[in-house]
Order: sequence, then structure tokens, then C-alpha cells
Amino acid sequence: VIGKPAPLFALLSEEETEISLKDLRGQNVVLYFYPKDSTPGCTIEAQDFTKKIQEFEDLDCVVLGVSKDSAESHCKFIEKYNLAFNLLVDEDKDLCRKYGVLKEKSMFGKQYIGIDRSTFLINKVGKIVAIWRSVKVKGHVDEVLEALAKEEGEAN
Repeated sequence: VIGKPAPLFALLSEEETEISLKDLRGQNVVLYFYPKDSTPGCTIEAQDFTKKIQEFEDLDCVVLGVSKDSAESHCKFIEKYNLAFNLLVDEDKDLCRKYGVLKEKSMFGKQYIGIDRSTFLINKVGKIVAIWRSVKVKGHVDEVLEALAKEEGEAN
């Protein structure tokens, strides 16, 4: 919920080091959930964040991607596309549940529960300041940057 504290987490990254929201206090955080490593939309989204990573860093922001893929899968994804940020491992979908990003999907007539592409902007004190659900990849990273720049402008 916008204006509420972001649900806390401590998850392993692709490097199997723990990243926790508590440790990121004092920085803005873009936490984005995506369905699967190395699939077309997810690859474009990750590359778009990578292309703009310097702009996020200039606004004192950490970008973190989350999916239910393994650390090994994340490593391959990062290496293959030269991604410039950490990917968190949420194999048990615990963080996905905390942020409410699981939804029923269907592929080839089969129903399953998957990750709804979603992004959360968390400010330096750990509050959610913007949420995007059922994200369309094209132009999304620019929308997030715009909201972050606005947040930083208001915070200073």
C-alpha cells in the first residue's frame, strides 16, 4: 500500500549473499518482480534497467529484481545479458506473497499461479511511494525513474 512501510525481506542474491531491506535504509530501492529469467519480456525489462542504472544510482537508488528462479539461473541471466544489478532468489515465493504479486495465469489452456510483473518504489525510510502492477515493459523504466526523481525532489 502506498505510504505504508514496505514489507521487510532478507533474501539471497545470485551471488548467494544476503540482501535485506533493513540494510538498504537511507537509499531508495526499486524492487521489481518478474516472471522468469531469460524470457523475452523479462530480458528487455532487465536490459532497460541496466541501460539506466547510472541514473538510478545518481538518485541514490538500488535496483533489485526478484523472481522464483534459482541463484544459478540468475547468474546465467546476469552473465548472458551483462546486467548491472542484483537479482534476488525467491524460490519459495515468500516475498512474492508479501508483496501480493502472485496471480492466476494461463498458458496453453493450463491455469497456474505466476508472478504478475510488478514494481515497487521504496523510499529512504522504507515506505512504499509508488506501485506499478501488470507492468507493460515498454517505457516502464522511464516511468520509474520519473517517480524516483520526483520523490528525490520532494525529499530534498
